[in-house]
Order: sequence, then structure tokens, then C-alpha cells
Amino acid sequence: MSALERNAAGRLVPTSVNGREMAPYRGLGGHRPTGRKAAPAVATCLDYPEDGDKRAPTLKEALAKVGLADGMVVSSHHHLRNGDLVANMVFDAAAELGVRDLMWFPSASFPVHSNQIRHLDSGVLHHIEGSMNGPLGDYCSQGRMRGLGVLRSHGGRWQAIQDGEVHVDVAVIAAPTADPFGNATGDRGPAACGLLGFALADSLYADRVIVVTDNLVPFPCIPWQIQGNNVDAVVPVPSIGDPAKIVSGTTVVTQSPDRRRIAELAARFCAAAGIMRPGFSFQAGAGGTTLAFTIYLRELMRSAGVTARFARGGSNTVMVDMLRAGEVEYILDGQTFDLDGVTSMASDPRHVNTSPFTSYNFHGKGNFASFVDIAVLGATEVDLGFNANVVTHSDGRLLHGIGGWQNCLAARCAMLLVPSFRDRIPVIVDEVTTLCGPGELVDVVVTERGIAVNPRRQDLLDAVSGSGLPIRPIADLKAELDRLCGVPSRPTLSDQPVAVVKWVDGTVLDTVWRV
Repeated sequence: MSALERNAAGRLVPTSVNGREMAPYRGLGGHRPTGRKAAPAVATCLDYPEDGDKRAPTLKEALAKVGLADGMVVSSHHHLRNGDLVANMVFDAAAELGVRDLMWFPSASFPVHSNQIRHLDSGVLHHIEGSMNGPLGDYCSQGRMRGLGVLRSHGGRWQAIQDGEVHVDVAVIAAPTADPFGNATGDRGPAACGLLGFALADSLYADRVIVVTDNLVPFPCIPWQIQGNNVDAVVPVPSIGDPAKIVSGTTVVTQSPDRRRIAELAARFCAAAGIMRPGFSFQAGAGGTTLAFTIYLRELMRSAGVTARFARGGSNTVMVDMLRAGEVEYILDGQTFDLDGVTSMASDPRHVNTSPFTSYNFHGKGNFASFVDIAVLGATEVDLGFNANVVTHSDGRLLHGIGGWQNCLAARCAMLLVPSFRDRIPVIVDEVTTLCGPGELVDVVVTERGIAVNPRRQDLLDAVSGSGLPIRPIADLKAELDRLCGVPSRPTLSDQPVAVVKWVDGTVLDTVWRV
């Protein structure tokens, strides 16, 4: 096991992860990159068909053609979510080729990818560096992987590729529509998912790129989100994903009275604090509570005659309705969550597909995240210092990924919408089990029992003074929950690291320990 040291957040973290030296978290703004961006090997047209037809008969043959070998890094993306069929195909084919000790580098994984457990057990896969939801997270928590899991934000994943921390040998991109040259898009086809922004870094930096599609069209595929000049092989297959599990026809608003109260309080806070003003911007997801927030916010915007300059997606039907009604001027979308979002992106030039480079990459010349006035997020735990956890539960089990959550903390106001407790376990605790976001960046915590504003944000406290909103110190909220639920015991964890949480600048923020 590598040496451990305390970082600037007081967390014990390894200094070496999977054979790579790692810098511990040095505090906000404490780490600056040096050097130059990474780059793939130079290619030549002489190695590719003159007619541009790069089709391979099967994925297995394409992987053999690009030279998949033991110990390589193989990447995939998660726009197809729990409907993805391609990542499983990749490692099944790798097993047939007899390849071993691969590192899987997904932008995220889902329960459908529990197929990879047998490849981890057999040695085809060595370890995973990417979010591990559900069964894979539980597998990692038990210490069964041979390497450490590395949990990065969407922006942190781009940073790791760009900075050369992770070199992708073979990227496999599931494309809802593509042409034989490799130009590809996500906004149409039977498995349309909207966009392919999470795969863009892989297409630019990987040594070899394979596009897998179930909707092959004649050249050129217009518009293209992935450029064929970066693609080595194209594999037509019967299906890349189950549309019913990629997007749904409608996104469901929470019916829980407590969750609806949280959403309403958050929207009222935005209005009372002056955040909701002409030309403001917001980011909210497609979960039940955040969708309810968007609906309440829309009602307040209509009453006040306010129009938003842009909304950041995950897009959904409510956000698209606001765009069509002129209540939002643009959607800058990182991921579409329902069919209305997919249709809108394909047809409305104001609905713009983005990537983690423009939206979230901390090692760039600015990014969109810091332009957002209000970002509405969730959390599994929040502590008295406003530090937050999104990857483990109170029992220490790794069950979620970071996604864009860390990156959204750069918003001018980062707001966490959380229930007071889940299954009688308080969400507000003395100290989070796993640190994913420093408290300096969490501005407001909204529960059904009241709103806690970070004391660092005296401007917000002054703005909502006299508003009638239930503004309460976070310590008071915790004391009330302790009286109601009791104080749960801390999880019993071993001293064996199973994963690390990276901060947006590439430093190690915290360690996930074996349960």
C-alpha cells in the first residue's frame, strides 16, 4: 500500500494511486498545472481506406485491428445510461481475444454494467477509474478490485485526459448515428441520446478510436459531434442501447410533500435573494426534486416577468418548454434526460450541445460553470462545515458517482436540496463520511425544516433578511434532527483504501475505505 498523508482538508489520502504519483488536495486555488497538454500519436491517411469506409465486421475484429493488448486503458461514455449495451460488448469481446488486466475508464457506469464484475473476477479487467453506481460500487467497497477506483467529476475526467494523467489507448464510442468514415452524432437514430460530449475528449486524445452504431447513414453524417478524422474503425451492430432505459418520454416530478416543500423553498430563496433577475442563469437536473424546483422557479419568473439568459442542462421537458416559450433564451446542454430534450437539440439552434471542456474543465481558460447564477444540486450528507458527500452513504458504501456535481460548485450560488433524513438517518452530520465538495463552495442547504446559509455568504443572509423564509443555522437543523432520529454511529471502516476522490484540479481530496 502506498504512503498516506493528510491533505489541506485534513483527510488521509494516498500519495500514489495505481502506480501514479498523486498530489494531495492543497486547498482551493492551491494547485496550478504546469507543462503542456497531452496528444495522441500522429496518424497518416496512408493507413486508412482511400474511399473512407472504415467499417469492421464485428467489435472483436475492430479491437484486434487497433491492437488491443494486455494492460491497456479502454474508455467509454455514459450518454446511453442504464440502456447502454456497448460497454458490455467491449469487455466480452476482450475476453474472447484473451486480453487481460485492462483498465476501464468510463465517464460513468450504471447497474447494467454489473456484467463487468465477472471480467474483474476473471482478470480481463484490472480495475475501474470512473464512477461506480450500484453493484460495481458495492464490489469496490468490498475491496475486491485489484487496483484503486478513482472517482472524478466530468470536468476532472477531461482534465485527467488533457493533462496526461490518464492516457486512453482505445476509446469505444457508442453513436446513435454515424457514417462509414466515423463522423457521429447523438441527436438522432433509434437510440438517440442527444449529444456525445462526454466522449469528445476520448475522440481527441485516445490513440485508437472505435465508433459503434446501430444507425449507419451515408457519408456525411450531418451534423457531426464526433469527427471521423479521429476515428479508426466503425462497427455496425443491431442495437447500441435500449431506448426505454436511455431516456423516458416524461420526467417525473416528485410527489413527496417534503420534497416539494424543499423545491418551493429553494425557488423562493432565489427570488428573495435577488438571484432571479432579468438575464440570470440557472442549472438544475432532472431528478424529482430539482424538476419541481424548476417548475416553481418558472412560476415565479412568470409572475415577475423575468427571462433567463440561459439554462445549463441536463435538459428535460420543463426546460425545453421554457425555451419554446421564450422564458429561457438558450439551453447549454451537457446531457439530455428525456425525449423532448433529444428532439429539441436536433431541431432548435438555441439548444446547444456542450462538452465538459467548455462547461467544466478546471484546467482551461475559464469555463461555463462559473457563469451560472444558481446551481441546484443534491447530496447524500452535509456536515456542520457545509462540506458535502455525494458518492457514499452513511454506511460508507460507494454507491454513486460525482458527475458534474463538483464542477457546479463553481456557480455564483451553489445550493444543495436535501431531505432532513433518509430512512431515519440524518443527512446533516458532524463530519461527512466522504468529502466530495469543500464547504467553502457550498452556499445554501435547503431542507423541508429550514434553509441554512453558509456564514461566509453574509451577502445572501442580508438579501433574504425579512423575507419570511425559514432561515436557520445549520447547527440548529442538526440538533433538531438529532432529537428526532438520534445520533447514528459512525460506519465501521477498515484501513484499506478502495478508491480515491479527486478534486477538479486533479489533486486527491479524500479516500474511500473498505467497508
